[in-house]
Amino acid sequence: MQIGFVGLGKMGGNMVTRIHRDSDHEVVAFDFNPKAVARAKKSGASGASTLADLVKQLEPPRTVWIMVPAGEATQSTVDALANLLGPDDTIVDGGNSKWTDDKVRSEVLRKQKIHYVDVGTSGGVWGLELGYCMMVGGPNKAVRRLAPILDVLAPTTSEDSIHSIGKRGWHRFGPSGAGHYVKMVHNAVEYGIMQAYAEGFELFHSSEYELENAQIAHLWNQASVVRSWLCELAARAFDADGNDLAALEGWVDDSGEGRWTLVDAIDHDVPTPALSAALFSRFYSRTDGDYAARVLAALRNQFGGHAVKQAGT
Repeated sequence: MQIGFVGLGKMGGNMVTRIHRDSDHEVVAFDFNPKAVARAKKSGASGASTLADLVKQLEPPRTVWIMVPAGEATQSTVDALANLLGPDDTIVDGGNSKWTDDKVRSEVLRKQKIHYVDVGTSGGVWGLELGYCMMVGGPNKAVRRLAPILDVLAPTTSEDSIHSIGKRGWHRFGPSGAGHYVKMVHNAVEYGIMQAYAEGFELFHSSEYELENAQIAHLWNQASVVRSWLCELAARAFDADGNDLAALEGWVDDSGEGRWTLVDAIDHDVPTPALSAALFSRFYSRTDGDYAARVLAALRNQFGGHAVKQAGT
């Protein structure tokens, strides 16, 4: 299969590399940063100098995957591609767009007979080696066409552990918007789990006992009920930055999904006290960051490569 890729940052670049490393699919890659395009070409992709050049290199029906920041960057890219693509082509948004934006875009593109697929993508900077969990929304026809790419990007799974839906690490949840809706709630749940770990490790840090959080995190991953990948990343963070995480500033950003989830919960009268508290704790970290906030910052850096503020800067 041939696919275009727009946006070759931490995740987009790794996805292109994984596709070429693990399959015979062909990628035509574009980014406004020429160095990013050069890296993609080294992994086996064909480089494009402009969006128009990218579309020109693809054979119809074309599929173009966008991996750029949500908001104006995504919208402007969708608009530009809509003027270059034709009937039965597909635009895939693999970023963290709001699901309501997906619904609007899909309706606009449908009038041009262009398909729109939203793929909520989880896996961060580790996806190159471990694969990505993908939550998909969009027309059945376009998703079936995209399936070979999704299969390569998804984690390698043994036959006996595949769910009856037959997908390996991805699933279509409904029409356009459904994928990003599931990913939105996924990220809000992630906030809550991270907050629980952060508060627990802060309690250890304040205890009368001389406890090493790295040792606790490593131990908890040995058949404990609370073992998880985030706990593994906590262990890595403590190994790397020490028990005090002294080099990090307790300032924790949020990328929007937690806020959108709370708004939707209010609209549906669904109580979400844990998710609300987790988001508000991130707000608090920006005015008076504490040890728990340093743990959260370290975890975001570990799984997503998100920037951290170094203490004293």
